[in-house]
Amino acid sequence: MAACDATVVSVFVNPLQFDESSDLEGYPRDFEGDAQLLEEAGCDVVFTGTLPEFFPDELNEEGALNPGSLKDPGPSALGLEGDSRAGHFAGMATIVDRLFEVVSPTHAYFGRKDYQQALIVQELAQRRGEPIVEVCPTSREKDGFARSSRNESLREGERRDALVLSRALAACDGAWRDGERDAETLRQILSAPLEEMSGVRLDYAALREREAWSAEHPVGDLAAGVALIAARVGAVRLIDNLILGEGDSCEIARVKGALL
Repeated sequence: MAACDATVVSVFVNPLQFDESSDLEGYPRDFEGDAQLLEEAGCDVVFTGTLPEFFPDELNEEGALNPGSLKDPGPSALGLEGDSRAGHFAGMATIVDRLFEVVSPTHAYFGRKDYQQALIVQELAQRRGEPIVEVCPTSREKDGFARSSRNESLREGERRDALVLSRALAACDGAWRDGERDAETLRQILSAPLEEMSGVRLDYAALREREAWSAEHPVGDLAAGVALIAARVGAVRLIDNLILGEGDSCEIARVKGALL
């Protein structure tokens, strides 16, 4: 990062934020490969560890973190992922807070693909008084598919089916650019392609106000909208989102014709 004198990247599969043990056990891991890529990218330090190392005096006899040590993730954890994954955001906020404490960064960079997580981290940093949190656009494949470690678990046919997520976001974004602002109408446009795909099990397709997060679906016209999706393709749960009318919507739009 040009704004920083040194760059530290954390590589840590955090057990605190997994609500399913099978998901934790099957999560893709390649520390050596990640470290090699980071070295090639100019990273100065790769930071990793274990729960006993991060919380030496806060684990119980079973090796689990004492409930009193968990951080409150705040109001942005309500609804959507907060409803679908019990305890996920508390576990995430707890480890991010400890990473900030240990590393003491001046700036922290998080991807926008987990929109709620980025909001929670920003609020956490504000409560701490540091660091400055920069939210980076979602990194996508050439066909518009959002990059994720979980993508490695998709089979060939499932990878093809999963393109419906970015296709649905593109459709919603197109309606927004054409002037549609009603939250329910946009939700229906967003969900329609996902509900029609037999290989996809929809968890949610939702709209939120970008500047005013709410647990419930907004009613009426949106001032600044964000579309959010969670769905299972085969055994893999995927999430994606799009700030309507700006950001990486242009990247999806460029490949929209190939996706439809």
